Amino acid sequence: MTIKVLLVGESWVSSATHYKGFDQFGSVTFHLGAEPLVAALQGSEFDITYMTAHDTVEKFPFSLEELSAYQAIILSDIGANSLLLPPAVWLHGKPVANRLKIIRDWTAAGGGLVMAGGYFSFQGIDGKARWRRTPVEEALPVTCLPYDDRLEIPEGFRADIKQKHPILAGIDGEWPLLLGANEVVVKQQPGVEVLATLPETEGGHPLLVTGGYGKGRTVAWTSDIGPHWLPNEFVAWPGYATLWKNILRWVSHAA
Repeated sequence: MTIKVLLVGESWVSSATHYKGFDQFGSVTFHLGAEPLVAALQGSEFDITYMTAHDTVEKFPFSLEELSAYQAIILSDIGANSLLLPPAVWLHGKPVANRLKIIRDWTAAGGGLVMAGGYFSFQGIDGKARWRRTPVEEALPVTCLPYDDRLEIPEGFRADIKQKHPILAGIDGEWPLLLGANEVVVKQQPGVEVLATLPETEGGHPLLVTGGYGKGRTVAWTSDIGPHWLPNEFVAWPGYATLWKNILRWVSHAA
């Protein structure tokens, strides 16, 4: 069985100015942040469509029918504005379908929704990701804070596993260090389960939370899917691939 997954975001463009004595010049570089995850899922049952942040603005589906081609969606390091403000709205003042509502309705119909952490996930840096009080937040098992929610922990922390779950099957022993996460609040409603947290010394904040919305399943992973919050040692750890395969199997009803 092939599981179609839409991975949204995890790309950016950097502009730099280089000064060399009297002279200066500029350079622009393009970066992909989900390559470790894509590589970890190669050769498995997952058919990944990697939709970069700039492509998302116009190419993310505008209808429930289009979105129904996928069994799972991962929103990672991309703000709500990228879906709310396509050129038709931003440049031409035309009404279009609200794609945040489409994601919510797709989840309610049985889709598997995952939000992974990052500077433009949940509420994000300076609160600019702005997923708080959106239809997508309505479907997630957590709520976002109204301000910058980053937990920067440069010395690293280890996940505190709270209970057994199919998502954690086959992952034994101590997890490698993580360097940060987004702070969220777990929804107090039936079906929501906290599988892992930050240690109590770092506030005990949620790290991995599962839930349901309508006929669909939802997951919040509040750390990153690759560096920098997820160090190279975590990516190289066998549990990394197992964790994400388990997440996608569970959220898409394949497990």
